[in-house]
Amino acid sequence: MSASVPIVRTVADLRAQVGEWHAAGQTVGLIPTMGALHAGHLSLVAAALSHYDRAIATLFVNPKQFNDPADYANYPRTEESDAAKLAEADAHLLYCPYPAEMYPDGFSTNVTVSGVSAGLCGGARAGHFDGVATVCSKLFLQSGADGAFFGEKDYQQLKVVQRFAADLDIPITIHPCATVRDPDGLALSSRNQHLSPEQRAIAPALYRAMTAAAADIAGGRDRDQALEAAKTAILAAGYNRIDYLEARRETDLNIEFSSGEPARIFAAAFLGETRLIDNTPIG
Repeated sequence: MSASVPIVRTVADLRAQVGEWHAAGQTVGLIPTMGALHAGHLSLVAAALSHYDRAIATLFVNPKQFNDPADYANYPRTEESDAAKLAEADAHLLYCPYPAEMYPDGFSTNVTVSGVSAGLCGGARAGHFDGVATVCSKLFLQSGADGAFFGEKDYQQLKVVQRFAADLDIPITIHPCATVRDPDGLALSSRNQHLSPEQRAIAPALYRAMTAAAADIAGGRDRDQALEAAKTAILAAGYNRIDYLEARRETDLNIEFSSGEPARIFAAAFLGETRLIDNTPIG
């Protein structure tokens, strides 16, 4: 593609372009983002292009996902560089809606998903997944895309999206994509840029401790003992606080599961002021 990606900012323009593609018999994949793009996001574009004829990325820093106004205000906004990265990744369109396009005056609807939104990040960030479900519902309906792509690093978010899309009969296929990691194991995240060099050196200890606990549990070790050992290792490495470290069933994120069921370890921990999250399968 060219050195730039076309940008649209209204629902009407987005639907007009997708309508042209659908009329021509082409399929469309959607990659919802809040910008500050990294290789993990771009891997979603590649995944979309492997399944569909066209790939649309969205960029909207969604105020409904933030329970801390300062966090929302400080969230990086890098539209120009994001658009350049998307052009290099061969995305066909970037949708950057105006705030009033997403939440016009009088907007009063909220999409709430129970069950999979409970605990983990849902417990630590009140209202966060309502914001995710509401904005993603709008993006799916605004675009009319055939499929949408989400990374497994935000696994609870993925399960929330799968749940409401199925419950509300939204005609879109949700595609999970494997977490992209640096060579030392740290999951790629827009928040990694906030780490100092010293913190960045410590950061992979979270994933190391999680994978060790997952291997121990798969090998028959008591679940609570394995998780306690992981917590000790994370704090000893230099993390200053653990938000949560839990094992849960993959399908519905229930904390109760048998040894034969697919499960994952989920973690959130702070390095300084930066909150990092990750998950890894057991077995």
